[in-house]
Amino acid sequence: MEVLVTKEFWAGRRVLITGQTGFKGAWLAFWLAELGAEVSGLALPPATTPNLHDILGLPKLGRFVHADINDRAALHALAKAVRPEIVIHMAAQAIVRRSYAAPIETFAANVLGVATLLDVVRESPDAKAVVVVTSDKVYENVNWSWGYRETDVLGGHDPYSASKACAEIVTTSMRRSFFHAAGHAARIATVRAGNVIGGGDWAADRLVPDIVRGCLGPGATVRLRNPGAVRPWQHVLDPLGAYLMIAERLCTAPEGVDDAWNIGPDAAENRPVGVVAEALVKALGRGRIDVVSDPNAPAEAKLLTLDNSRIRMLLGWRPRLDFEQTIALTADWYSAWSRGEPVDAVTRAQISAYLESGE
Repeated sequence: MEVLVTKEFWAGRRVLITGQTGFKGAWLAFWLAELGAEVSGLALPPATTPNLHDILGLPKLGRFVHADINDRAALHALAKAVRPEIVIHMAAQAIVRRSYAAPIETFAANVLGVATLLDVVRESPDAKAVVVVTSDKVYENVNWSWGYRETDVLGGHDPYSASKACAEIVTTSMRRSFFHAAGHAARIATVRAGNVIGGGDWAADRLVPDIVRGCLGPGATVRLRNPGAVRPWQHVLDPLGAYLMIAERLCTAPEGVDDAWNIGPDAAENRPVGVVAEALVKALGRGRIDVVSDPNAPAEAKLLTLDNSRIRMLLGWRPRLDFEQTIALTADWYSAWSRGEPVDAVTRAQISAYLESGE
């Protein structure tokens, strides 16, 4: 199996991430600190209480600034101070339903934010690699039964999906205009991950946080809007491991890596929302499911799957966690948190076990 993360490469490496106060960003910042990287980041303050950023004690692990991704002065000042070698961009308005209520905020964060970030990076002479995180929802979704490939048409019905498709176009334009072909050393890849779940997510209008709040709440009731919708579910460690692998390749063997990559589970691991809910309720050991139909709910795709064959074939990456393992790790994390256990230790143990699974 491939060596996913080379600790010797990351130890002492200067890494700037954006969005470290979010679910995936907090996991990544913690993982990088565990690898010995010099971590810095810029993000808005945590949006929820509780939040993984504070629970993991991230403010003690690196240099982190609270600012909007489009605050160019703040981002430039941070980049000038820390001189990043690697940049991983995750700052975003990441909720589909919120994008209907706040389309301008969504496009500003997800499109202009990418341009702002890359504009600052092109003034950072030490930068060697940039990973821009977009979404599996960048494709023009026609609800077909096979997975989307990187060559399929970009699009997006809702503002979130459209903004992430635009982010891909902006990245390609900036790459061609200002980076490798124009003489800058930094190589840039975009990564299109599936629906990411795991412990420590408390965002509104996301399936797993809604399930956990329902199961652990006083009524122990989980309300589902669309139980038949199929998504490419994956544990947070799988895409983050791919991001780290791609960033390392961009620094050490970049030819052909500075491109777009689907990062999703194998097709057999895709599941409907209802199946995910049932599995997580069972794993948590309490709760019941109540399907609530809302005829006025904003449109959401019924079927979305990714084809991960390109990254398997060209980079040697493959998902390490199947659906059952993903559910078990997620439930174990939230159960430990609900019992008051130190979840930094749980998070560390899950990262270690994940890395050992590939040896």
